[in-house]
Amino acid sequence: MAEQRDDGKPGSEIEPAGSNAPTAGAPPQPPVDPAQLEQFRQFQQFQDYLRFTQAQQGNQPAPTPDAGMVQAPSSQPATQPGGQPPVIPPGYQLVPTERRRAPRWLSWLGKKVIAWVLAIVILGVAGTWLYNHFFPNDSGKTSAQLAQEGGGKYQTNHILSTSPYEAVREVYDAIAQNLVPQACGRMDEPIQQKFAQDLGYADCQVAVHELNRKVTNKNKYAESMPSYVSEPIPGDRFTISSCQFGIEGGPALGAFTVAKVPKGQWLIVEHTNEPTPCPLPTPTSR
Repeated sequence: MAEQRDDGKPGSEIEPAGSNAPTAGAPPQPPVDPAQLEQFRQFQQFQDYLRFTQAQQGNQPAPTPDAGMVQAPSSQPATQPGGQPPVIPPGYQLVPTERRRAPRWLSWLGKKVIAWVLAIVILGVAGTWLYNHFFPNDSGKTSAQLAQEGGGKYQTNHILSTSPYEAVREVYDAIAQNLVPQACGRMDEPIQQKFAQDLGYADCQVAVHELNRKVTNKNKYAESMPSYVSEPIPGDRFTISSCQFGIEGGPALGAFTVAKVPKGQWLIVEHTNEPTPCPLPTPTSR
């Protein structure tokens, strides 16, 4: 029989299972630092605040902390009483997200489009001004104003024809094109009104517009009156008959008396009616 050892030492007794005694060779666990635990709780509060704000904006909530990490219990709920957002822990702040800038090519294209639009607007305004400047509207103007624009300044400017027959032909041509200043401006100012009244119109402007409506062939009408004739000019003042040359493509305008004015120009200074329709023209060299 084996000899029973009984030396009275505690180590001779068998220790019960489940003892909390440290395992041989295992490192001892350090005690939990209260400051670190508080910092971890504040971090959890900050994550709760972020998830709350993202949920309010309709964004995906921030992911929860790693499942493998031991989490300390939150010292505050996700939201405060009354639906208020959680308090941001001290030491943390929300950093605004930087707005994404548009690509450079998109900004360049936008500048080009704006530049083209401005250029088109400027060209449109300039074109309208130039058109109104060189082709003014005749509505509302009197015969005196039309004379001033057409032949009213012949004393100082070379604006009338230097051929007496061309002076009358230009009246036919202007009526064919419905150009009031060019038609009325070939006549002396008092004759403009007489010309209109002889043909049954209120003034020269109305006469040009109404006569233009009766033109059936612009080219024939404008060329019915010759620019010159081979016969010598009978003087500085004489009458040119429309019926003498046979007007085609529109109404005959009667007889025009022309007079020579300064700078070798010819101005219409008188108008008379002729039979309608005109009698057959007599042979005349042109």
